[in-house]
Amino acid sequence: MAIDLFLRDGYEAVTVDQIASAAGLSPRSFFRYFTGKEAVFTHMIDDTGSGIAHRLEARPSDEGSWLALRRSFDEVIQMLDDPGRSLPMMRLIYDTPVLYGGHLRKQAQWNELLTAALTARLATTPSDDERLRAGALAAAAVSCFEYARLEWVARDGGRSVAELLDLAMGAVHPLPDR
Repeated sequence: MAIDLFLRDGYEAVTVDQIASAAGLSPRSFFRYFTGKEAVFTHMIDDTGSGIAHRLEARPSDEGSWLALRRSFDEVIQMLDDPGRSLPMMRLIYDTPVLYGGHLRKQAQWNELLTAALTARLATTPSDDERLRAGALAAAAVSCFEYARLEWVARDGGRSVAELLDLAMGAVHPLPDR
């Protein structure tokens, strides 16, 4: 409901009172669940990073880390490949500084989750050096994903996010043929 209001009227124009009313809540009840209207928006992506990390942990152990990272984004990409809803939402995020800031904070959390999953994958006895390597790989993959989405929005959804992510990640390190 709140997302529909944001997409229709713009993030800045929508008030907490409007969101609460659309949800059948009082403003006071709204604040029991959310700290503000930004939290409503970022709530949607709260579990995204942990989902990516879980999929990474579930990848075959003999698969290279870079390809495993790429494949771990597949489910998120499937959600984005509905440009009718996803494209306007991503535009709203990129065009609204407070939402984009929250989006980037969430991605920093993704980096930590992916770093933990990769550290365990890279070494049987994790060391500080392995954590650094894992963190660099995680940050590079998340950055590639973000840049692929930026390009997807800039291209008005003309190419799939999957194709753009393959190009971005392939620019950093070759991805084997699947």
